[in-house]
Amino acid sequence: MRNMMIRPVLAAVAGALVMAAVLSMTGQSEAEPVTAVAAAPLAHMVFFTLANRSEANAQKLVDACHQYLDGHEGTVYFSAGTRAEEFDREVNVTDFDVALHLVFEDKAAHDTYQDHPRHLEFIEKNKELWSTVRVFDSYVSGSSGR
Repeated sequence: MRNMMIRPVLAAVAGALVMAAVLSMTGQSEAEPVTAVAAAPLAHMVFFTLANRSEANAQKLVDACHQYLDGHEGTVYFSAGTRAEEFDREVNVTDFDVALHLVFEDKAAHDTYQDHPRHLEFIEKNKELWSTVRVFDSYVSGSSGR
């Protein structure tokens, strides 16, 4: 029971850590004030659990993410990949197969992406591959650590 309660929190923390690293690469600083939440960068983390949890299906979905979801206007960072199975500590969330990480310039860029024909085509052509999709959206800020 304890493990089930910790997993969603750890997934959100992991996403936040990834985003801190991403924002570091973009040169943003915690010292820069965000005047409005909607103007802040938006992290869009998506975790897919496959209906048929095979390596081939995982790779097919990763390839589709790259084909349909990379390169959208307003994207600051994009990555997609399979779960790192060698990490199996009690704190690791293991009930997903493919992760998609996007950081958008702001909420407006995210909203445009959500309605974009390529995003909608990705869903239509690949929805049979997954049984569950979990989405974590958060406004982020970071420090370059320099």
